[in-house]
Amino acid sequence: MLTGKRIVLGVSGGIAAYKMANVASMLVKLHADVHVVMTENATNFITPQTFEVLTDNRCYTDTFDRGMEMHVPHVTLGTTADAMLIAPASADVVGKIAHGIADDMLTTTVLPARCPVLISPSMNTNMYENPIVQDNLKKLAGYGYEIIEADSGFLACRANGKGKLPKEEDLVEYILRACAKPKDLAGRKVLVTAGATQEAIDPVRYITNHSTGKMGYALARMAMLRGAEVTLVTGETSLAKPLFVNVIDIKSAKDMYEAVTSISDSQDIIIKAAAVADYRPVACASEKIKKENNTNEAKLELERTDDILKYLGEHKKENQIICGFSMETENMLENSRAKLTKKNVDMIAANNLKVEGAGFGTDTNVMTLITADKEIELPLMSKEEVADRILDELLGL
Repeated sequence: MLTGKRIVLGVSGGIAAYKMANVASMLVKLHADVHVVMTENATNFITPQTFEVLTDNRCYTDTFDRGMEMHVPHVTLGTTADAMLIAPASADVVGKIAHGIADDMLTTTVLPARCPVLISPSMNTNMYENPIVQDNLKKLAGYGYEIIEADSGFLACRANGKGKLPKEEDLVEYILRACAKPKDLAGRKVLVTAGATQEAIDPVRYITNHSTGKMGYALARMAMLRGAEVTLVTGETSLAKPLFVNVIDIKSAKDMYEAVTSISDSQDIIIKAAAVADYRPVACASEKIKKENNTNEAKLELERTDDILKYLGEHKKENQIICGFSMETENMLENSRAKLTKKNVDMIAANNLKVEGAGFGTDTNVMTLITADKEIELPLMSKEEVADRILDELLGL
């Protein structure tokens, strides 16, 4: 996802410096060109050689090192980077950058940067909460730097409080949001539904389906990376909630219907990827199950749930784009095209559950995108690649 992107990691003197080896490795696995710049104090916590092995690039520590490969490397790195992350950012480095001080390799690399610069402060709680440090962070935010708020927890200094470096996965996600995708959805509001709903029979049992939410979560994440303001309405799932997305948790089809209809008017693009249960029990537990003839057999009375996609189609706003999903076991194209017309939506993303690599629970999908005038068959792809193709087509409508 970061192929062709140059990422600069700035590491300053703090115990959390060792975590940046994992960040560097994760970025390399995403095919980024990673360059690490360290302060002298940072080398007391982790060696430059560690980063050089992980990134296959020279690690820079000294502004005046005559053996450097680049011409004026602090300027070259700063002006050619696609994103820069300073983590851990010590109180010293935060203060220097906030006041334009450039007296080492790291701070001189930050000043000429024209790319997004992310600063992740990490230090003792009392240092982090010091008004001077907080003022410096506010000053940096005012200059356009993005400040990644420190986490709370048990710190290396044995204190409990704010000052922890966020998880490595989260730091990588900040970098991905900054530069992985073109921001062609900037200014757009995107609503995605995902996961399975649960219709309670009694306090123990419920009606549901096999949806894991993977496709909907991939759509929400890709739309976020492309600059959209994303709301994800999600049923029960084991997936981690995507960062930078407004998540609304629901359980039943009624919950999802109410959540979607309450905000649908304000959305530019709506993608209904959730697998909503078609039926729900009529009444509460004691009335739902009726024992007959003193046997263990039970009669369950059901009623249809609200048709969310039908509501969206009937209340479609001008210039609003709506995409529904169709999962079929036979006559996929015919059934999906009929759904496109009947529901009054702009696109149906259809797949056949009998096709290997498609459907519930997989990390891949094989889909056909159906609009009023064409059908686009997608080959076997990861769900995130499929999500990108769906968003491409929706933007073109």
